[in-house]
Amino acid sequence: MSWFRRKKRDKTFDRAAHAMDTSHLEEFHATRHGVEAYVEPRTNVTETTVMFIAHDGEWTRRRVDGVEAAFRLGARLRIPVYEVAKVGYPQRMRDYNARQRIARRRSES
Repeated sequence: MSWFRRKKRDKTFDRAAHAMDTSHLEEFHATRHGVEAYVEPRTNVTETTVMFIAHDGEWTRRRVDGVEAAFRLGARLRIPVYEVAKVGYPQRMRDYNARQRIARRRSES
């Protein structure tokens, strides 16, 4: 019976990286200091992404064309690049997210 047979998928459900993604990351890097890159692996839902995190924890995430492309971008911008699966996210990013949540709650009240 083939009820439980599954096809392997080579594609994710997400779109590929575009030049706009790279230009957004470059603009983020140019307007903030202490930026580091964190590469997030490809999943069944999204392609490989890279998260740029500034010194204060502010962050942005965009798609890239694979891990190698993220490391090339980091080398071109002269910023350190880490793999999230190996090092995790920095505490300053979690602190930034917590501050943003508190600010949102205060503005809603």
